[in-house]
Formats: sequence, C-alpha cells, structure tokens
Amino acid sequence: MDGDPAVEPQLDKFSRILPLPYRVALIIVMGIWAWGLNLHYLSLIRIDVPSLIRYPARNSPHHPPHYLSCYRVALSLTVPLVLSLLLFWGLTNGSPADIAAWEILPNLYLLVLVVGFIVPIPFVSRNGRHRTLATLKRISIGGIAEAQDGKFGDILLADALTSYAKVLGDLFISLCMFFSSKHSSTGPPNRSCGGFFWVPFIIAVPSLIRLRQCLTEYGRVKKANKQAGQTSATTGWGGVHLANALKYSTAFPVIILSAMQRSPDPSKYGMSEATLFRLWLAAVFVNSAYSFWWDVSRDWDLTLLLSKKERENPEHPYGLRRHRWFHAKEFYYAAIAVDAVLRCTWSIKLSPHLDHFNDLEGGIFLMEALEVFRRWLWIFFRVETEWVRNHRGPAPDDILLGDFANASNKYDEDD
Repeated sequence: MDGDPAVEPQLDKFSRILPLPYRVALIIVMGIWAWGLNLHYLSLIRIDVPSLIRYPARNSPHHPPHYLSCYRVALSLTVPLVLSLLLFWGLTNGSPADIAAWEILPNLYLLVLVVGFIVPIPFVSRNGRHRTLATLKRISIGGIAEAQDGKFGDILLADALTSYAKVLGDLFISLCMFFSSKHSSTGPPNRSCGGFFWVPFIIAVPSLIRLRQCLTEYGRVKKANKQAGQTSATTGWGGVHLANALKYSTAFPVIILSAMQRSPDPSKYGMSEATLFRLWLAAVFVNSAYSFWWDVSRDWDLTLLLSKKERENPEHPYGLRRHRWFHAKEFYYAAIAVDAVLRCTWSIKLSPHLDHFNDLEGGIFLMEALEVFRRWLWIFFRVETEWVRNHRGPAPDDILLGDFANASNKYDEDD
C-alpha cells in the first residue's frame, strides 16, 4: 500500500485470508447457490416457482430443470473463484505487502463475475441469463411488471437486492480503493472512500427501488378504481401498498444517522453524539420491528402478530394460517424465530462486551452472510405463501393481486 504504515490500520487476520473483493464475490455466489436450492426443494414439494414468476416452461423433457440450470451458473462462477483464491493464497502467503501487490487477482474475478452474466456460456441457459438481465434493467429504476408478466419475480429480485445493500456498498468501496493511488482494495477497507455521500446512497438504492415499486402499485390500484368508478373489493383502495412503501422508507433514517455517526460533530449537526446514537437506535428499532411484522403478517400471511381472535382461530395451529403447503407446523415457527433473530442482528452493535466483534471485518462478513441466509429462508416461505394464495384463495388486499384492465404501460418504467 502507498500510505504510511505508521498511520494506516493494520490488516487483520481475516482480511489476509479473505480480502474485501473476495468477500463481495463470495456473498454473490452464495446467493446464486441459495436460489438454486430454493428452486430445487420447492420443485420437490410440487411448487412450480417458474409459473409464479411467469418464467417460460421447459418445452422438452430433455431440457434440464430450472434448478439445474441455476446450479450450473453457480458452479461456473464457483470454480474460478476457488482457483483464484488458491492462487492468491499461494502468491501472498499472508504477507500484507504481497496481499496489496496482488490486488489484481480478486478484481479480475469480479470482472469474470460480471462477464459471466453477460457473455453466453455454452452449458448455461441463455434464456435465463437474458431474463435475469432484463428484470434487473427494469427494476433498477423502480419499474415493475404487470401481474401477468412476472410481477412476483420482480418483487422477489428487488427484495433480494435489499439484502445485498451492504454488499453493494462494499463493492463500491472495493472498486474505489482499487482505483485510488493511496489504497489497495485488498488492504484494510477504507469505508470512507468516496466521501460522505456515495456509500450511504448506494446502500439506500435497493430500498428506493422497492419504495418506487410500491408507489407504482398504489398508482395502478388508484387508476383502476377510478376507471371502474368504485373501489375494488379485491384490491381495496391501495392502502397496503402505501404501508409497504412506508416500511421501505424506514430504512433511510437508519442509513443517514449511521453515516452521520461516522464523524459526529455537535457543531455541525446541532446535537451531541449521544443524542445521535439514541436517534439511530430508535430508527433501527422501528425499521427492524416493522420489517419483522411485515414478513410474518403480510409476506407469509401468518396470524401470530395479529389479533388474539385471528391467532387462536381453531381452524389452524396457533399463530399460523388455515392453508399451508408445508405439513409440519414447526417449520413455520422456526422460520418466524430465525427471521426475528436475524432481523435484529443490529443488537450486536449495542453490546459493549461485543464491540470487538464489530471492529473485525470477519464480524461484518458474518452479518452479511446471515442476511443472505435470512433472505433465502424468507423466499421459501414467501413463495409458499404465493402458491397457497393462487391455489387456496388469496389473502385480502393482497399486494400481488389484480391484473388491472386497460393498463397504459406494461412495465411502468417511464411513469
């Protein structure tokens, strides 16, 4: 590294083994494997995920199943990642100077990762890659397809991006350091790289995408009701979409207050560091509690956090729902418990005796990996819920219902 070793932070042991660019790549590849597992298990229990996301069916029994295509993509990205890591470890042998000197290796793999999604690979589905890129392009500006054109898939992918918000921030930091003359992307992460604005903004982008999608959905409901001359009994007046938009907006105070705490200046912000921390704590609590309630009550249609009458309805196990695709009720209770714990991993930061955990890059990586696991679990039950809604009847005022007539724009990308 070009900086003064006397003032630069020491490279921790975890970063010597897994520098920041490799961590970003590993989390991305983990997500692809996780999606393949989702597709595989759900297909085994006869939930047709491709039909829910309006993905074209296989036209021939000789074509590989969708989950196998996903596994192939994951494998094609995993093999070069493992080879790159082995080469990196062999060349650097844990030496900070060599780790900085060979920063080109992990960044070359990031390039391979990008190219792998764009350039055709012989044994990887071309249609799948094209569909994924088209969906990413659409949702990147907050667009969302109509229900019959794959809206559910747009929502799943956009929600997955919210779990990768911190990873996207780390990707920016890694690239910023790579192109900086003062830092190495494989050195101690400089989380101030790019200034005060860019990293918080990038972390906020996935929530902004979902916020706009929710407002688009509200606009569709409002327009359909206006054309019909009355409020639809199925979709209502669209309040659920505004409530969902509010949920995503609660992420912004957390991001802003967290950024302000990086350089707390009472004269600049007009409040003490302690006050800033308390505001951040309140914002985190609201965001975590609201998101957890929405996961359980709206995304999974479970009654645990609803009224006593709904929770104790004799037609279903306590706190669950009448129609369920998974036979064991313990699956649902376990999912609720895990989601609650992982939604609140922020509490680690509040424990004084665990301060050292957050200071280590390994702790940050662990929390990012746990969030990917939580999203993987969430998708299982979100897809199961949608399947039940389609085959056993929808939930009232469902966020995905309504093929609104006379829609003026198929994807609402430009509205």
